[in-house]
Formats: sequence, structure tokens, C-alpha cells
Amino acid sequence: MSDGGDGPDGDTWRDRASDGTREDRPDEGTHQDRPDTGTHRNRVHERADALLLARVSEAAGLARLGRRRATYRAPAHRAPTHPPSTHRTSAHQPHRAEPGHQWAALATLRRLLRVDGGGGGGGGSEGAGARLDLYEHGLTVTVDGRIHVVRYDTTVVRRRRVLSPQGLTRAHVLVGVDGERILLRCGDFGEPQEWGPEIHRSVADAQVPRALVALTRGERLVFGPVWITRAELGSRGTTLRWAQVQRIEVLKGSVAVRTGGRWQVWGSVTSGIPNLCVLRGLVQHLTAAERDDD
Repeated sequence: MSDGGDGPDGDTWRDRASDGTREDRPDEGTHQDRPDTGTHRNRVHERADALLLARVSEAAGLARLGRRRATYRAPAHRAPTHPPSTHRTSAHQPHRAEPGHQWAALATLRRLLRVDGGGGGGGGSEGAGARLDLYEHGLTVTVDGRIHVVRYDTTVVRRRRVLSPQGLTRAHVLVGVDGERILLRCGDFGEPQEWGPEIHRSVADAQVPRALVALTRGERLVFGPVWITRAELGSRGTTLRWAQVQRIEVLKGSVAVRTGGRWQVWGSVTSGIPNLCVLRGLVQHLTAAERDDD
């Protein structure tokens, strides 16, 4: 006679458990027990993003950049023939070539931080986590886990044309708080038509008031080939009083001054005129002040 622990076929439950048959073991392959690979990967990425955001926020806080205004990510897909890369070299190396002059541009690009979103790879790709964050008083650029900080009131920003996988493209070169030069190509982050102009506007807003004070003290400010004082604007032997200046614009890649009904070309944007946005803001203010005085 079997005791209460026997199974229906007369074998004890202990014997059946030791038999090792599938029906006696929990189903380890059920949907509930199997980890969802996609969900797990998403959680890993979310955690990595959260940790990176914490580091970005910490760096922005240390530089007193204020509140975050916008974030732009690297495009999800890149041309597969161009692997992601980040080049870092000393900002003190001599400048030997202007960007846009065919392969000579590479000599300059090696001096700059090459921000590149990378080509659709996994978590180990060099461009993973690349992001551009705009704040009230500056910005951060994150690539390959390294965070670069720029303050609008101290940076120098230039507009250039540089080589990219798609050919020549517009780019913005800034100087970080540590003196490192940072290259932001228009294809590096989404919505360049938003963040590009916003950076230049913010730099002008931060630096024009201080520059006006310097001019009032009698200082002469230099912007590449162009210089200005409280009374005059000049370049390469040409000097104009503010009453003669009607407008200053960027025409076909060059800085041009409207005077006497004619345009005078004073310098090429591709030569990297520093803080052209600040220069334009000062010109607008000083020409308006001259008209008011009249």
C-alpha cells in the first residue's frame, strides 16, 4: 500500500524528481522566465543615458551655465563608408592650412575636436551618446563619453567650411573653457538650422555689452582683418567713420560693408573671422547710435 507521497503511477514524488524528466522540472524556457533581449537592451541604454546626463549636468553646474534649454542628438544613421572618429590634439599647434582647401583641410581638422555621431553601431561605437546641450550661459558637447564645456561670455566662435563624408559642409569652431577648440559640423547633430544660429545669438548677447563698455573706454577691438573703435571701423588700410557705414553683411561668404551706396569686401568668412556675430552686433549698435546723434 502506497503512502500519501506516492504519485498516481505508484512512484514516489522523490523518485520522479530524481528522474530528471522535463515534466518534473520547472519550465525554464517559458516566456515569463526568458529575458526580453530588446527590453534589457533598452534598459541598459536608458541607464547609460541617465548616467551620462548626470555627468553633463554636473559639468554644466560647475561652469555655472544655468538652465538647460535644448538637447540635440547625433543622427541615428550615418554613411557606412565613414567610420566614426574623434580627433583630439593640442590647440597650441601652429595653423598650417585653411579648411576647404581639398585634403589640406585635414591638417586643420587634426587640431580640433572632431565631433562625429558615428554610424549606427552598438553601444561600443565611438559616437555612442554624442549630444549637444544648450544652456542659458553656454553649452556642452559630449562625444565618446568626454564632456566639453563652452561659456558664451568667454568663447570665440568662427564659421568655416570643412570636409565631411558628404563633401564640404558648414561648421562652427568654438573655444572651450579649457582652451580646447571644438568643431561642430552642421551634420553632427540634428536640427543644425536651430542650434547654429542660437549659438551665435547667445555669444553676441553675452559679449556685445562688455565690448561696448571697452569701446567707451577708448579700446580698439580686433576681429580678424576688421578693427573697430568708438569712432571708426577699418580693415587693411581702409578706415570709415561710423557716419559713413550703412550696413555690414555676409555676402557670398565674405564680410562686406555698405558705404556710399557701394559694397566693400573686407574679409572672407572662410578665413575664420572670430566672433563675427559680436562684430555685427556692435556695428548695428554703433551705426544706430550715430544716426540718433544726427
